[in-house]
Amino acid sequence: QVQLVEFGGGLVQAGGSLRLSCAASGFIFGNYGMGWFRQAPGKEREFVAAINRVGSGTDYADSVKGRFTISRDNDKNTVYLSMNSLKPDDTAVYYCAAVFFFMRRENYDYWGQGTQVTVSS
Repeated sequence: QVQLVEFGGGLVQAGGSLRLSCAASGFIFGNYGMGWFRQAPGKEREFVAAINRVGSGTDYADSVKGRFTISRDNDKNTVYLSMNSLKPDDTAVYYCAAVFFFMRRENYDYWGQGTQVTVSS
């Protein structure tokens, strides 16, 4: 069955860095655009970043542009989110997601369970 499993969350001080990984299985990874989303306490889930099927195109929310980088390794069926210059406002549960064929900001097909990122001030 389809699985998306996130790794790499944790507690970090403001200004620090983290790298999230998401391991995919149960579908043809190279046929899917991948995205990262996050949900902070009391807030709706929001788009963070997306990458196309081959890794040649990316899209970022304005709030993370210049600080976060999304990448993928199709040989390893894994998508990454490198997060630098972290701020307390980045505190959230981070989810990876997959969407067939496209790169976009909504209407994803598959979702992971999420990993907590906490940024202390």
